[in-house]
Amino acid sequence: MKRFLGGALAISLIATTLVACTPEKNSTEEKQKKAVETTDSKSYLKLADANYSYEFAKSLEQFKTNEKLGYRTAGSTAELQTGKKIANEMKKIGLTDVSKDEITVDSWTFKKADLKFTDAKGKTHLAVLGGYQTNFDTKGPKTFDVVYANRGTAADLENLDVKGKLVLIDINQREDWWINYPTYQAHLKGAAAVIAVQSKGYAEVDGNALNAQDICGPDDAPAFSMSQNDAELLKAALKKQHNKLQVDFDAKSTVKKDQKTYNYYGKIEGKDPDSYVILSGHYDSYFDGFQDDNASIGLLMGIAKGLVDSGYKPQKTIIFNALAAEEWGVSNTRYDWSTGAYNQIFRVHPEWVGKAIANLNFELPAYEHTKTNEIRAVYEYKDFLTKFAKTVPTVKGVYKKGISVVAPLRTWSDDFSFSLAGVPALRNDFQDSEFMHTHYHSQFDNEKTNNIKALQFNMNLYGLLAMQYDQTAVSPLNFTTRLEEMKKTLNQDVLKDSNVSSDTLISTIDEAISTAKQANKKVNDINSAYAKALQAGKDKKAAKLYKESRDVNSKLLHTFKLAQDQFVRLTWEDEPIFPHEHAQNNIENLSAAIKALEKGKAQKALDDYLFAVDNNWYAYDFDKETYQYFTDYVMDQPADRLMWGSGRVMGHEDLYDVISALQVKSKKPKANLDAETKELQKALENEVSLLKKTVKEENNDVQQLNAELEKIK
Repeated sequence: MKRFLGGALAISLIATTLVACTPEKNSTEEKQKKAVETTDSKSYLKLADANYSYEFAKSLEQFKTNEKLGYRTAGSTAELQTGKKIANEMKKIGLTDVSKDEITVDSWTFKKADLKFTDAKGKTHLAVLGGYQTNFDTKGPKTFDVVYANRGTAADLENLDVKGKLVLIDINQREDWWINYPTYQAHLKGAAAVIAVQSKGYAEVDGNALNAQDICGPDDAPAFSMSQNDAELLKAALKKQHNKLQVDFDAKSTVKKDQKTYNYYGKIEGKDPDSYVILSGHYDSYFDGFQDDNASIGLLMGIAKGLVDSGYKPQKTIIFNALAAEEWGVSNTRYDWSTGAYNQIFRVHPEWVGKAIANLNFELPAYEHTKTNEIRAVYEYKDFLTKFAKTVPTVKGVYKKGISVVAPLRTWSDDFSFSLAGVPALRNDFQDSEFMHTHYHSQFDNEKTNNIKALQFNMNLYGLLAMQYDQTAVSPLNFTTRLEEMKKTLNQDVLKDSNVSSDTLISTIDEAISTAKQANKKVNDINSAYAKALQAGKDKKAAKLYKESRDVNSKLLHTFKLAQDQFVRLTWEDEPIFPHEHAQNNIENLSAAIKALEKGKAQKALDDYLFAVDNNWYAYDFDKETYQYFTDYVMDQPADRLMWGSGRVMGHEDLYDVISALQVKSKKPKANLDAETKELQKALENEVSLLKKTVKEENNDVQQLNAELEKIK
């Protein structure tokens, strides 16, 4: 599961999050629960066994590339062995048509990274380091000089000789920048490798914790991770030696381009071979990866086993998909995660799109992240899931505040790729929990974190949800929610100041909302009639209703794909937004920065506004070559390398030179800021033009969406 990108996270106009909560228990819930407790659901709940899931999850830890730390990464022998074990288990528990799908990835095998040095007290100390997806092979122990470079910025490295040396840095990847920036900065100055110490943000659980993430950088700029405790000893030794120290380093990390790995799936065959419900989780991991994502594979298999053992006979074919290369799978690109899922749905099985009504994806499911169990989903499934959540039985001791439904999806995990392809997706949420700061992507994500009650709750929830999707005639998509949220994100002050009229767009959205409500009524009527027929045992009537609704179902899924193509864009922090929000956000910050400069307040323009324009917060701390390298990643790379991120970022305002000049002038009283003001005004004009263009395009796109909804209603 992918990381939380820091830097300009404070931007206020990021994607709206919708939350709908359900209480733990009330009379309405009890009535609904009784109504849906069919023989199928009772039988499943009786046989769904979280202990089986736990034991299977634990068994996956036997495969590793690094004997001391674990790691089961893209295309490695450990990942391949794990995939085979999962496939064998799929067959064992009774799934049919168990298949493996070959995909091409850049592989990474991390064997070791052992650093030996003499501490300040004269004692020999061995530090075992974590790795990143880069090439570095010492071919046995090798002596290096190591230097400390604070946070690894351009200023930190400016007067420091790092050529051929190991560079120790402190990093906070939640509040500052990603590992690729200081690593590439040091690489440009000839460093042998960077050793990063998480000051906070991740791996806060223990002073001995290491952290692993995707690198988002080239494989020839090596990086490793060190614990805080080891770093304290190394820093003390460096201080005693005036920042000059020799160490012995024995490391082997290997990236190979264009290698093979495999996604696996098995099925419970349904009466309708052309309609699917897809459940998924990834089986690659850092360290032991018990929560991320062994437990998800355990949950996936446990749900499958529970359904098979209960004798459940689905209408739709239920697919259980174990995915490779989620943590990382493509070298030297911005969007280097969820590679297995992207390949599966875009390249290997594009025919699943239009046939799959849902993807239920799992991440970190054996931990009670918050007292409310969260389901994160696409906008269109919020209403359906909110109603369904009231029917889920409680498990004593966990999730006392019930279930909440949160939208939209984020980019962290495989569900996002499925959704962009046109399969409406959801996952169990985890991102706002303390676990992300403490255990996540560290060697402390092990079986000790297991909460069997939380795992059982999720097994109950998602097994019943799979059956609920199976027992709908048509995909229960409601487009009203997305359209209403789109309307809310239109900032009338920014639009008015930019002379951009939104009246036509608002009118078009309102018309589409009206049509969406009518389409949703038809969807609900069809599904209600179908459910009543099933509950009454009127199989022939149910079959007739199902057959007659195939055209409506196809149109719903086609319209969902259209909405994904037209209305899902990304910020430079990988947050989903509506298209107009990109320019709208930039205009707001550029306008405020210009006003600050006109008042002679250069520092205010820097601190409060310019950092929030695109990826310009990186311009504050790194050389232009570093800044440009990673900007070009997004703007100039071919689509097949950007994968699911291709075309999702709306543009870029390069303010590097302006920011550099203002950083100098902010320290000078009464500095002339006319040149910088003029440059910002040009950037503002660009963004106003983009906003006008975007609003016009959105109006046309909403009209097109409305036309598709008309066909449904």
